[in-house]
Amino acid sequence: MSRRDLYIAAYDISDAQRLHEALLLLKRYASGGQKSVFECFLDADERRRLLGDMRTLLDDDTDRFLLLPLRAGQGERTRTLGRAAAAIDPDFFYVG
Repeated sequence: MSRRDLYIAAYDISDAQRLHEALLLLKRYASGGQKSVFECFLDADERRRLLGDMRTLLDDDTDRFLLLPLRAGQGERTRTLGRAAAAIDPDFFYVG
């Protein structure tokens, strides 16, 4: 099984149609999130596909997308505040 890393994906998209398409795209990869910020456990191939799909969707002049790796597990830990729950890699992923 390939290694999955935790990423935070966020977008700011100006057009309603592209915004909706970005939401549907990220929901295919996300394990959690709210509004325009999502937690995604991605392996290297999924990361490349997500970035490629998002690149074709965005308008470079008006839209923004961020895919931020969280490095917990490499000597650092993820910190949460408030009612937040630490992200946990699930036992399995359903893709469909």
